[in-house]
Amino acid sequence: MKKNMGTADRVIRVAAALIIGACYFTGRIGGTLGTVLMAFAILFLVTSFMGWCPAYMPFGLSTRGRPSGGGQA
Repeated sequence: MKKNMGTADRVIRVAAALIIGACYFTGRIGGTLGTVLMAFAILFLVTSFMGWCPAYMPFGLSTRGRPSGGGQA
């Protein structure tokens, strides 16, 4: 499992998950929508901590920066 998520992507996902969680637990969202959004929030947290998003794989996407090619002139 090769990491395909950059730092900014991971921070945005964690922030979104925290906002969704706060809205859910304060009662601002609920019902089916709340359940679906909480599932997404959990998925965002898991993928952020792993640094790998399976949805990026079929498209060959990566938000990680390219490694520096040290020593090339």
